[in-house]
Amino acid sequence: MQPNIELDGIGKNYGDFVAVENLSLAIPRGSIFGLLGPNGAGKSTTIRMLMDIIAPDRGEVRLFGRRRQRADQDRIGYLPEERGLYQKMRVHDLLLFLGELHGLRRAETRPKIDQWLERFGLVDRAKSKIEELSKGMQQKIQLIGTILHQPDILVLDEPFSGLDPINQGLFKDVLEEYRSRGRTVLFSTHIMEQAEKLCDHICLISKGRAILVGELAQIKRELSGNSYRLVSDGECDRIATVDGVQSVRDEGGAFRIFLADSAEGPEVLARLIQVVTVHEFASEEPDLETIFIRAVQDAH
Repeated sequence: MQPNIELDGIGKNYGDFVAVENLSLAIPRGSIFGLLGPNGAGKSTTIRMLMDIIAPDRGEVRLFGRRRQRADQDRIGYLPEERGLYQKMRVHDLLLFLGELHGLRRAETRPKIDQWLERFGLVDRAKSKIEELSKGMQQKIQLIGTILHQPDILVLDEPFSGLDPINQGLFKDVLEEYRSRGRTVLFSTHIMEQAEKLCDHICLISKGRAILVGELAQIKRELSGNSYRLVSDGECDRIATVDGVQSVRDEGGAFRIFLADSAEGPEVLARLIQVVTVHEFASEEPDLETIFIRAVQDAH
């Protein structure tokens, strides 16, 4: 299937500082793709190059199988990291205005706005000024404005930042619906828990470089062989001395241990039994946070 978004070796420098270096991604239609990494990793710079807000110093951006064109703007919904709403405008008027910017007629936009405000629990705020809304409410209004014209691609920069769990769940439901309709979602985040719940493809980025790219389920399958859950009466420091154990993390009531590449689970278990009392020892699929930490350690 032809990717909806392709980044081919893009890079950006600010003087001697390399913000993004040789980044290549192919994001398929009908997927939720997470661009993940800590603050300052290069996620927002990558998104701004994709959106043509800044030009890459090298490489190429392609949308819908070709170089990006001006007409693509109306096929994309973009939620920037720096939220920007006209504070003196009233909610309904602002959403009408945002719809018009994407070529929607007011007559067709009004019922859509009403539907979205009802879903987001903001019907009673339709005539409120933006400045009268909480930060979370403003973020919901901005998301409505981003998806009002039903774009083929959604690009969201840190969409979960500052949202409470209920509203995070609401955003999650909207993005999953987009995927189910065969559309493409790209979002950046440093919140690994949310990415793990949503993404089918990811790119882990650190210091401007992609350090792990692919289908999340496949990445987990490939890495699960070295991660084990250990329930033991032993202490973390003692477990770490066992031959074949690369690292240990105390998770309260259990340990997550990572084996060296050359180590085999049954052999390590035999050694563990000699030094600690083992109640449980099982291969465990690593969570996304664990994958990221290990990938960063291996890359630097």
